[in-house]
Amino acid sequence: MYIYNVTINIDESIHDEWLDWMKSKHIPAMLDTGKFKKALMTRVQVEEEMGGITYSVQYRTESKEMLQKYYKENADTLREQSKPFEGKFVAFRTELEVISEQ
Repeated sequence: MYIYNVTINIDESIHDEWLDWMKSKHIPAMLDTGKFKKALMTRVQVEEEMGGITYSVQYRTESKEMLQKYYKENADTLREQSKPFEGKFVAFRTELEVISEQ
């Protein structure tokens, strides 16, 4: 099992609109690719020096190969959909391999 983690810091001026878009459009679109089994969105409880509000979205996928397939087939299109928020957020992505789950 792999987790594709996207951490996003969003400017407060567009926070509500962005949060609605994430929950109603973007996360469902990610799941609709068929590459991810589940998504968990959390709010980071540490205040950033740069301001804004930070979230982590964890998308679970069955294998590294499936994640690579997402990058090849879907990532560019889905990232393009965030254009209305361009310049108002910073995102970084990490890949996590699940070693143990209890």
